[in-house]
Amino acid sequence: MLFRRREEQSVELQIAPMADIGFLLLCFFIVSSKPPRHEADLGMTLPGSVSDEVSVEIPEEIRIAILADGSVEVNEMILGKPEDSQMPPLVSLLRKFKEAADLNHQKALVTIDAAGQSTHQRIVDVLNVCGIAGITGVTLADEATEN
Repeated sequence: MLFRRREEQSVELQIAPMADIGFLLLCFFIVSSKPPRHEADLGMTLPGSVSDEVSVEIPEEIRIAILADGSVEVNEMILGKPEDSQMPPLVSLLRKFKEAADLNHQKALVTIDAAGQSTHQRIVDVLNVCGIAGITGVTLADEATEN
C-alpha cells in the first residue's frame, strides 16, 4: 500500500463579508426596534381641572333680581347699573357658575326675578348676558313661584 501524503490545505476564513452581514443585521435591529416609552408611564395632573371624585359645593341656581330702577342684583350685590346693557361683572359671575356646574355634571340654572316696574328691555339684557355666558337653563319668576 502506498500512502500518499496529502498536502494539508490551509483553511482561510473570510472575515470582511461576515463583518458586513453583522453590521447590516445590527442596523436592521436598531431601526426596527421601538425604544421604551418612559414618558407614558409617568402619571401627571394638569392644573386647573377638578377630578370627578371631588365634588364642589355650588348653589343649585342663581337668582338674579331686576330692580324697579333697572339695577341688576345677585346675592344683594349690584352687578349691573341701569345704563349698562353689557354687565361685565354679571357675565364673569355667570361664566364661573357655568364652569363649576359643568365640572359637577349639573345643569346651570338661573332664575330671573323682575320687579313689576322693570322694563322688558332690561329683562332682555339679562337674558342676553345669560346667553353670552352659555347658560341655557333660564326661568322667569313671578309672585306665585316666590310664595
